[in-house]
Amino acid sequence: MTKDELYAKVKEILINDFDIDEDLITPEASISEDLELDSIDSVEMIVKVKPFLNAAIEPEAFKSVKTVQDVVDILEPLTK
Repeated sequence: MTKDELYAKVKEILINDFDIDEDLITPEASISEDLELDSIDSVEMIVKVKPFLNAAIEPEAFKSVKTVQDVVDILEPLTK
């Protein structure tokens, strides 16, 4: 899965499962400030993305996540 495909999937999840306005979702959008997701929401998002990954997600990796692009950058290697 390419970064563009993964970004599209993350965006789709944010829109459909978290009712976030599509216009708010950009690569630079802050997960906590712009999208108003808390840590529980972030865990739920990871669970929703997990079926598209070929490796386990390390929870420690998500401590530094601030933006939608950070999510894509961390998950993309796990799709290979």
